[in-house]
This record gives sequence, C-alpha cells and structure tokens, in this order.
Amino acid sequence: MSERKPRVVVVGGGLVGALNTCFLAKRGFIVDLYEKRSDIRKAEHVKGRSINLALSTRGRTALRMVGLEDTVLENGIRMHARMIHDPDGSRRPILYGKEDQYIMSVDRRRLNEVLLTAAEKNPNVTCHFEHKLVSCDFKTGEAEFINNEGKRIKKTVDLIVGNDGAFSGVRKEMMKATLLDYQQQYIPHGYMELTIPPSPKDEYLMETNYLHIWPRNEFMMIALPNLDKSFTCTLFMPFEIFNSIKTEEDLMNFFRDKFPDSIPLMGEETLKQIFMSSKALPMVSIKCSPYHVEDKGLIMGDAAHAMVPFYGQGMNAGFEDCIALDEMLDLYKNDFSKALPAYSETRTVDAHAICDLAMYNYVEILTKVLSGGMMVLLGVCALSGLRICNQRGITFQTLTDKAMELWESFPPVNR
Repeated sequence: MSERKPRVVVVGGGLVGALNTCFLAKRGFIVDLYEKRSDIRKAEHVKGRSINLALSTRGRTALRMVGLEDTVLENGIRMHARMIHDPDGSRRPILYGKEDQYIMSVDRRRLNEVLLTAAEKNPNVTCHFEHKLVSCDFKTGEAEFINNEGKRIKKTVDLIVGNDGAFSGVRKEMMKATLLDYQQQYIPHGYMELTIPPSPKDEYLMETNYLHIWPRNEFMMIALPNLDKSFTCTLFMPFEIFNSIKTEEDLMNFFRDKFPDSIPLMGEETLKQIFMSSKALPMVSIKCSPYHVEDKGLIMGDAAHAMVPFYGQGMNAGFEDCIALDEMLDLYKNDFSKALPAYSETRTVDAHAICDLAMYNYVEILTKVLSGGMMVLLGVCALSGLRICNQRGITFQTLTDKAMELWESFPPVNR
C-alpha cells in the first residue's frame, strides 16, 4: 500500500509562493496554490510592485534545485559592476568583486511567469487564481477562500503555508492562534518607478552590464537593464520631497539640479507623464517570531520577514527559505511536527539578521557607495555580528548605538 501524500495549501502565487510550490511538489506533496490576483500570465498590466530584481547566488541555488536556473538566466542580464552617476554627469564603475563575478538583473513579472508555469507542469499542483483568503483553522488544517464570484471555498489539508507577502493574511490568522511577536517599521522614504526607453535605433542608451546608481545623500535613483533595451529606474526619496514636487516645473527643476544626465535619457515628456501620474509607494520592514503554528501553519518570504530593498536580498532570502524548509523536511522525513519548529528556530535568526542589515544599508547606501569587495566583506561581518546579537537578545538599536559611540571616540580625520 502506497504511503499517503501530504496535502498542502500555499497561499500566495508570487515569486516565493510559486517557487515553494515547485519545491513541495518535487517532494511528491499534493499542492493547491491560491492567489488573490488574476493569473499574471494573462494580465495585460500588473498592479503592485515591479521593482527590477537582482538575482544573487543564494537565489540561483534555489532555482537550480528545481531545474530552473538556466531558464531564468536566459531571461536575465549580467551586471558586473555598479556605474556611479555623479551630480556633474561623470560616471565611474565599481566592480562587485573579480571581473568574472556578477549579479543578474531579472524582470519580476517574467520570473513570476516562469515559476508559475513550472509549478503547473507538475501533476500534483493545482493553481486557483482570484481566490482571496478568508480564514485559517490551524487545529483542523482548514483554509477558507472567496473567489471573484463571491463563492466561498473550503480546503482541509495537512499544512497551510503563507507566502502571501508583507501584509499576509495567513500571518494575521496565525496571530490569533499563537503568541506571535511582531514588529513593523515604515521608513521615511518611498519609491517610484520611472523608465529609460530604448534609443530610436532600438539600442541601450547607457552601458548595459551595470547597475546604474545616482547616489544623492538622502535620496538616490537606480537603473537596471531590461532585455527590450530599456532600463527600469527606481527613485528612492523621502515622502516629504516627493510631496513637495507639485508641478511639472517643480519636477524639471528638481531633476536638472539632482539628476541632470538622466533627463535626455528618459525624455522630458516621458518623465513628466510618468512622474505626475504616479504615486510614491511605501517600504516596510517586518520581523516576527515564530514562523509556525504547531504542525499546521507556516509563513515564509515577506510574510515572515519583509525587508527594505537596500541590501538587494529580499527575493533571494525568500528563495533561500524554500531551501531551508526543504532541508528540514529531509532531516525530519516530512514530519511537520518536527520540521516546522526546527525551520522556525533556525530561519528566524538568519532572517532577522538580514532584515537588520538591510535597514543598516538603507542609511549607508544613501551617503556613499562602497566597492563591491568591501561591501561583501562588511556584509558578511555585519551579518555574522547580527546573528550573534539576535541569538543573545541584543537589539539592532543597541548595536548601532555602541557603534556610534566607538565612531565618535575616533579622532576626526578624513571621515
């Protein structure tokens, strides 16, 4: 008699939810994926975040484990260095490390489509779009949804996994069912997406294999290359400054002063049209603990640890969650009562550390751009330190206060 296959509901069909579905289906689990939006592969326009993504080694490892790394890399662009745009219009490259080292610029929507298609190819997977979570019962494993026609659907499974983003419905239900610590912090900055189109000859208007950065102390702009020869630009800036730009004249005066070399690249009329018709969106950092409820509920990705995008590891950390869960399921032979607590205990420390490091980098990257090797070195040292602090109950604020005390004790020489 064949062993019964575990049944899982995955809530959220974004990047981490779709990849997690691939991992779970690969284990032979029966997976129902529920997404409140319509199928992104059929939508002409997609609402929500569309910041281009930087795919690093940890993200690529997860994709490799489900056989998707090559497919994703074919649809990405290598970025070997940062290209710094100074206020006077000059540019200077800063390598990430050695010449053969790089990160990938990938399109969020295209990546999501690849992951969903791969998930659906598995006969153990069923995708349900336009289904919004209503409630979860972590005693019985019942999840209730409402579809776009107003019909309520109930599904009883062995495990409910929340991959439903920073404002997770599954996490909200978990907070009713267990003692879940929760911390949320909005930063004063928002972001707005702009674009640099291809040239009239359908060519890139800037150097291709770079992450372009315009650092301007309290705000900055970045640009990542796309396969269609355009660049996706993201302006990160305090809401106070966004709100002060009320007219097209205000906008052009601001850009002429702060980003003069970007105007001919974007095109003045395109810049006006996009900026004046768009709204700056918020960024939030979220930490919570634990990530599980008994053997029936689990949150992963942004639902567990949303982070500001200034360390470039939000998606990569979410993908690494899938690896970590897969390892625990291997270790405990799919016993959710053991695997979920173990995952929660080990992953919380790493995820909190990365969230803290991203918040630290938020301040650091606005004022200076370090070399790639130095950034990696500092990142590794800081991440190790933050892990130790989290394990010992030392808060990030205490750590930064002590660091500032030490910094201020040094003689003021060329700071």
